[in-house]
Amino acid sequence: MKDFSGKVAFITGGASGAGFGQAQVFGKAGARIVIADVRGDAIDKAVAELKGAGIEAYGIQLDIMDRDAYARAADEVERLCGSPPHLLFNTAGVNSFGPVENTTYGDFDWLIGVNLGGVINGMVTFVPRMIAAKRAAHVVTTSSLGGFQGSAAAAPYSAAKAAVINLMESYRMSLEKYDIGVTVLCPANIRSNIAEATRIRPAQFGESGYVANEESIQSLHSIHRHGMDPVELAGHVKKAVEANQLYCIPYPETKDHLRKHFDEIIDSIPPVESDPEGVRIRVEALQNWARDRARVFMESESES
Repeated sequence: MKDFSGKVAFITGGASGAGFGQAQVFGKAGARIVIADVRGDAIDKAVAELKGAGIEAYGIQLDIMDRDAYARAADEVERLCGSPPHLLFNTAGVNSFGPVENTTYGDFDWLIGVNLGGVINGMVTFVPRMIAAKRAAHVVTTSSLGGFQGSAAAAPYSAAKAAVINLMESYRMSLEKYDIGVTVLCPANIRSNIAEATRIRPAQFGESGYVANEESIQSLHSIHRHGMDPVELAGHVKKAVEANQLYCIPYPETKDHLRKHFDEIIDSIPPVESDPEGVRIRVEALQNWARDRARVFMESESES
């Protein structure tokens, strides 16, 4: 997708940070912007700023973990804009830091619920509507560099982001035939207010096993203020969408670290020569299974 004029863009977490940067960049490119955020006051401020820049913009207050609310939001998008989104941005995310061994059920439920569950809800809600519209579309989902390996200090977050990467690869394989592209954004540090996330953690998730106070929040701000500007990051996303690029990782400083990490994984695999017959049998079995599954999928699609 290269022409964004008149396209409908739905952006979760769109009232600030990376989501608001996406709203600005794609709005200036001509897209009609619908931002969704859990914070009503932030939505009002963001929509006013977008409109002040000449961008057609709307706001919907949404808890992305609430599936019924998500369905209502999708209906509202169609009411406001006359169609489901051409561009779906699963951008909203939260984080919290602490030793993995101190993580509570509530920490897991909140962090995975937003960072993975919210993405799942966005895909299950909108993708069938985007397919039914029978036109070119694109999904951009924000994961993280943290999704490529574990973290002793942000384990639930990293686990959720790893699942998001894997999930987007799967959707990429399946949505191509509908002319729907998929990009997974894996940023490092962003100049955002994610440090404030613990302030809006719902009470229903109980006590956290992590220390979250004014000092810890300010400490995180001291890091994030040096992150990439959200508008600059969104510019990279726009180029990735235009190129129908699966991965968007616009942080050159991370290349050596990622290469080292994946080299360690690859180097753990023994050579084929160590078990040639076992390799042949396993590969042949997998190929036969894949052919059988492809036949079943084609038959089921033709019947539908």
